[in-house]
Amino acid sequence: MTQPSAPTLASWAMIVTLGLVWGATFIGVALALEGFSPLWVAAGRLTLAAALMLAIVQVVPNRVETDGRARWPYMLFIGAMGAALPFFLLSWGQVRVASGFAGVSMAMIALLVLPLSHLFVPGETMTLRKTIGVLLGVGGVAALFWGRFDGGADGLAEVWGQAACLCAAACYATASIATRLCPPIEPIRLAAAQLTVGAAIVLPIALIREGLPAIETSTALTALVVLALIPTAGANLLRVLVIRSAGPQFMSLTNFQVPVWAVIFGALVLGEPVPPQLALALLLILGGITVTQWPTLRRLIRRKT
Repeated sequence: MTQPSAPTLASWAMIVTLGLVWGATFIGVALALEGFSPLWVAAGRLTLAAALMLAIVQVVPNRVETDGRARWPYMLFIGAMGAALPFFLLSWGQVRVASGFAGVSMAMIALLVLPLSHLFVPGETMTLRKTIGVLLGVGGVAALFWGRFDGGADGLAEVWGQAACLCAAACYATASIATRLCPPIEPIRLAAAQLTVGAAIVLPIALIREGLPAIETSTALTALVVLALIPTAGANLLRVLVIRSAGPQFMSLTNFQVPVWAVIFGALVLGEPVPPQLALALLLILGGITVTQWPTLRRLIRRKT
């Protein structure tokens, strides 16, 4: 693997595209849920995306040789925690909460990775700056829940939906740590394995519990197909290109974009309200990410100038 080069104009274009695509993902989930159950939204997008990625892998040469027995436990874990479980949790949660909330909760991934890295990744320690950033993010989570539970059934359902979205963020963060600890493997093959394992877990469960889904609306079917091809498979390929060309630190800039675009798209496209606590949570969480990633941001700004 070559060292990443300084971000180019193409790198910036790709990172903005990823932010837009992943920010709009929550609208796609909301539309797909109009015709499919949460379980089938997860199973459908994983299965279609896995099929596409497996086809691509067949024509991409493998330049990293490693012991398959050593990496398969990691790939199974990453597939479960980075695809199967969070995809279902997000779909289930979005039945009960707005897409903007789901997008803001995903920003917690960048903050949750820090204490997990401290525990499991050698050489990654929590500093005072990182601790302050994580505490700001925790304050953002508290703001998300502030005033949302009124003691009734609707309020309780919303709280459960919020908890599901945050659990999905925790799953993604855990999968990120496993990805860092995984033995060497081509990124595109790891992405294909992740989606394939996720589909192998969720698809049989969906078939056993609910049978084949009835296609009630063309809008929901279109949304499901778009979810599979663009933010699930296509964005994974773009993510690989960004990491290989400009590096994972540059890739971390998506953490700032996704929640912002999710709130904007939810308000403009779906007409979702932006309550004060959501705006406050967004500011606190983005502030926490800024504090924790300030050295990376400063280096990127210096490169650009």
